Amino acid sequence: MRSFLLAAALTLLFAGTHAGAQENRLPDIGSSAGTVLSPARQEQYGGMLLAQLRHYGMVLEDPLVDSWLRRTGNRLAAASDQPRQSFTFFMMRDRSINAFATLGGYIGVNVGLVLTAETEDEVAAVLAHEIVHVTQDHVLRSVERAQRDSVPMLLAMLGAIALASASDSSSSVDAGMAAVTSIQGLALQRQIDYTRSNESEADRIGMRTLARSGYDVHAMASMFERMQAASRVNQGSGRERLPDYLRTHPVTTTRIAEARTRAEQLAGRDSVLATTSTPDAVRQERVRVPSSNPIATAPGRPTNPLLPGSLQLPSLGAGQPDPVTFGWARERMRVLSANTVRQAISEYEAKGRAGPLDDASRYGLALARMRAGEAERAATEFASLLEQHPGDVWLELGLAESLARAGRPAEADARFESLAMRLPNDRAVALTYAGVLVERNTPEAGARAQALLRPMLRAGADDPVFQRTFARVSEIAGDPVRAGEAWAEAALLSGRAEQALVQLNTLRRRDDLDYYARARIDARIAAITPMVLELQRQGIRDEDLRRQ
Repeated sequence: MRSFLLAAALTLLFAGTHAGAQENRLPDIGSSAGTVLSPARQEQYGGMLLAQLRHYGMVLEDPLVDSWLRRTGNRLAAASDQPRQSFTFFMMRDRSINAFATLGGYIGVNVGLVLTAETEDEVAAVLAHEIVHVTQDHVLRSVERAQRDSVPMLLAMLGAIALASASDSSSSVDAGMAAVTSIQGLALQRQIDYTRSNESEADRIGMRTLARSGYDVHAMASMFERMQAASRVNQGSGRERLPDYLRTHPVTTTRIAEARTRAEQLAGRDSVLATTSTPDAVRQERVRVPSSNPIATAPGRPTNPLLPGSLQLPSLGAGQPDPVTFGWARERMRVLSANTVRQAISEYEAKGRAGPLDDASRYGLALARMRAGEAERAATEFASLLEQHPGDVWLELGLAESLARAGRPAEADARFESLAMRLPNDRAVALTYAGVLVERNTPEAGARAQALLRPMLRAGADDPVFQRTFARVSEIAGDPVRAGEAWAEAALLSGRAEQALVQLNTLRRRDDLDYYARARIDARIAAITPMVLELQRQGIRDEDLRRQ
């Protein structure tokens, strides 16, 4: 508990709330925010926060959901004002409506925000907004200002830690958590006066990012309206009365109107708003205006007048958002974030009583049934959906996994092998197949899974799910050295640097290490040791190791 509270203190002191900043003045050449923390230190703090969130089970780690979120986030980041800025996008399993940006370009999104959205464009609007908080140094400026409050805030936080650690009773723990929440609330309240200029800037630049990446610029206003409506619906439900996102991102009627006006201005560059009036009604619709020079602006045509007009260039567009994939992703999050699998099934059954389920909901129900042990029924549903969406990877993986759990390994392997050949080194395919092979717990299955994952070792260096899976398949395959290395990396990525160091030092004493394995282990020990020493200097020790 003390570790969690100390992590909360570090987050509050060093990251603060991303929305707070000084009033926007142009030019802002004199800002000293960039000197507060180096880019490497920002990355370190962001990584520490994510590791702590993982350790306490707050992050929803699923290969398919991650692939969707990263694709959406990276598409927006590439269209931002700083496309070279690195970003890490991760999904929180919390069903409240929230999203946040912190140091180092780490951006978290709650499942609840995705469940509230109706389209991928609306989720992208929030992501674009958070990306601007990073690229415009709003996060870093909040750190600069928070330094002035560090001593009183730290004393208050230490008081909360002392209160929580005074007794092992649940009431003391609750009191400590309440104190932490109160302190954080005071910090947020102090900073709320500074948010308006930053929020306006994030809306304006974020909408430009949306337009560049091909998303619907009207989605920002519609998402704000959904969040505002959610706050009205929950007005009588105590602490959940106001969505968390609205506490640091106040949404007003004026802000929604401004977002709608900006969207019309951006959309109006290549279209006009046509109004049709009849005695009974008035209809408005946006009509695209043909370009006066369609050849010069056609896809693949160069716009540089110094290049020959006959030159054909490939289109670099990212394509349009896929509503089908968004539906799979949203329903998968609904199932994985439910308190129990049976609760997820009940949600879909209640929805089905109100009317026929759409394809996305059918996918979610099939996934929930598979996880509840009804693999045969799930396989039937996935096969039916595949007939309507042939070749869809999400459905192919669902069907293959269902067949394996239904006791039909030959059919499952045939589908997995086909997918692995079609999508070599695909993270979702490899990890799902490896997970099925792990359940067989045979040396042959372990060796096949290890062969699938080994080419992805470099890409999975910062992926705890990959490291845990590779560790397990290596154990099954009879490779204890590789398994030990992977377990240590998984511990490090999950906020347990001291445990990782202990595991590596134990592994280093093995007599069967070859030259290359010893060199890898020595390099990791050298990299992790300074991190552990710094944590110990600050009084942060691994509670599990201290109890041993």
